[in-house]
Amino acid sequence: MSQVFEIPPRSGVAFILHEGETLEVIDPLGQQVSDLLAFNRQDMGEVISNGRTLDYEETIRITQRHRLWSNRSRPMLEITHDDVGLHDFLLTPCSEATFKHFYPDKPVHRGCMGNLAEALWPYGVVQDAIPTAFNVFMNVQVDADSGKLEVLPPISKAGDCLRLRALMDLVIGLTACSAYASNGGTFKPIHYRILTDDR
Repeated sequence: MSQVFEIPPRSGVAFILHEGETLEVIDPLGQQVSDLLAFNRQDMGEVISNGRTLDYEETIRITQRHRLWSNRSRPMLEITHDDVGLHDFLLTPCSEATFKHFYPDKPVHRGCMGNLAEALWPYGVVQDAIPTAFNVFMNVQVDADSGKLEVLPPISKAGDCLRLRALMDLVIGLTACSAYASNGGTFKPIHYRILTDDR
């Protein structure tokens, strides 16, 4: 059994995921979002792209059997298992500015942007190079008439997971999201593990 790692509430990590390995992102307690980034380990200028992914997969509902594409139009990750089926690839990582804008009466937090910037710094990634993350378990609804976005609590339950198989050697950034609305007003850990065979 692969080792399970914990990302504490409102924090983030970065690590290597080799081609052919599978990243399993687990919501241990339920209703917790995790921001995911991927960079080509051989050339960090190649990075996950929401625009390319939504274009090539022809949907904003990215789930099992879909691939996450890079800014250079190459597939980086393939979703091989999805307990939840509802994730977001529209909204950028929360940041200090996010908290000042949406939560003016609450303490300012550096958010997923700050956590990802710190975790990815050893790999040469500066904050301005951080793109829109794939927001695992995030529940963003789009009104069919107005196009207005609404962030609702995740529908993920305790133990739900998402598995993504690496299609190239990657540097992964992963968080336990820090924004109030994204997580139903509470902050919990995220678990993850790396599988050498897809189960």
